[in-house]
Amino acid sequence: MVSAIAPDAFTPILEIGPGRGALTIPLLRAAGSMHVVELDAQLAESMRARCEGRGKLRIHRADALQFDYSSVDVKPIKVVGNLPYRISTPLIFRLLDQLPSIAEMVFMLQKEVVDRLCAGPGGRDYGRLSVMVQARCAVARLFNVNAAAFTPPPRVESAVVRLTPTGAFTTQIQDARAFGAVVSAAFQQRRKMLRNALSELAPDAGSLLAEAGLDGRLRAEQLSVGDFARIANLLSVVLSASGSPAPPAA
Repeated sequence: MVSAIAPDAFTPILEIGPGRGALTIPLLRAAGSMHVVELDAQLAESMRARCEGRGKLRIHRADALQFDYSSVDVKPIKVVGNLPYRISTPLIFRLLDQLPSIAEMVFMLQKEVVDRLCAGPGGRDYGRLSVMVQARCAVARLFNVNAAAFTPPPRVESAVVRLTPTGAFTTQIQDARAFGAVVSAAFQQRRKMLRNALSELAPDAGSLLAEAGLDGRLRAEQLSVGDFARIANLLSVVLSASGSPAPPAA
């Protein structure tokens, strides 16, 4: 995982949830300095003691779900970590909102989450997380990690993934709120035909989809990221003409 992160002296590294430092110490040794976000006071002090003399470590006592990643002095940063499985998805969405400050993310996650991040249209793993991340980042599965690598071994398999912001989102998506609302509505009722799933956003959803070159009888998992972008851009025009803001994504 350290090799995948490729620490150097030029791009600041921020680790989320360093725990007892299994990843922190080799990263700090290689990079010379880094940041960590740790909520637990006892773990933070333990980490400070473990890393003394190994490099410059800045500890941010904060909840990773609330932390302002743009507050790191030098940007963009590499955000890394073995993420707690229970908060991994909301944390990824939090980081998507702060991508201007992020150069790259390398995470160990539950394998099922990585499956969803990498999934393409047509499969059961393809969903809101897939679309929202792939619209903003290049996604690369790096390697799987067997449960036996941990002590004690968890009941799930893990995988390491790299997310690299592409910058394409701001040029392809006219209204981020409209995009998020379309993706959310489509996958909330993924077994419904799109013209029905999107009816609360656009009363004439069938015509909107036809204008986007899509059959209203399709279902969410059959659409590409580009398809969602076209729908959202057209919806943004409709909402702008009516003076209505896009609803927030669920």
